[in-house]
Amino acid sequence: MAGVDFADWADLAGDSPTSRTEWAAVMGAWSEPHRRYHDLAHLAAVLGLVDVLAEAATDPTAVRLAAWYHDVAYDPQRGDNEQVSAARARIGLLGLVDDATVAEVERLVLLTAGHDPAPDDANGAVLCDADLAVLAGPPEAYVGYASAVREEYGHLSDAEFTAGRIAVLEHLLALPALFRTPTAQAWTQPARANLTAELSLLRARG
Repeated sequence: MAGVDFADWADLAGDSPTSRTEWAAVMGAWSEPHRRYHDLAHLAAVLGLVDVLAEAATDPTAVRLAAWYHDVAYDPQRGDNEQVSAARARIGLLGLVDDATVAEVERLVLLTAGHDPAPDDANGAVLCDADLAVLAGPPEAYVGYASAVREEYGHLSDAEFTAGRIAVLEHLLALPALFRTPTAQAWTQPARANLTAELSLLRARG
């Protein structure tokens, strides 16, 4: 899959036996069968969008590595996936990149828990914008995304999922800005329209 080949990884983490082992482990995590949205296609999409937005970042390498790890741990029955993913990045990148890069990757992965980077956080803005870009897709694509997320939470009843999803949508709509980079700010209007439409539908069901 374009964007998730070993060559793309090696550009960031080098080509060594340790790097190849880590890439295989990361790919394996993203390929877990329970994933319906947070899968290799999502990883490829985020990496591609980071490339589009990279000129706004101060450390594009760290942002790209953070994209590789941002949902590397994804268990819908846990509430600490970002923390586990950040820890996984810290361990996995040890010896592959310098300590400052490891620390920045860990910070960026943790940031995806709330998608609310500080105004001066250029790297955080690029990663969060790339991760949230799906919100601005055409309505039919957004519906497909929302349906895939519902599948990932199949262990929850409709009432439980609806309550949790409403909280997520309300959080996103209440952010100071959905998108922070100059390029991505144009995505705000369609994203807010999609979020508002889903929220109205969920509230009507409730």
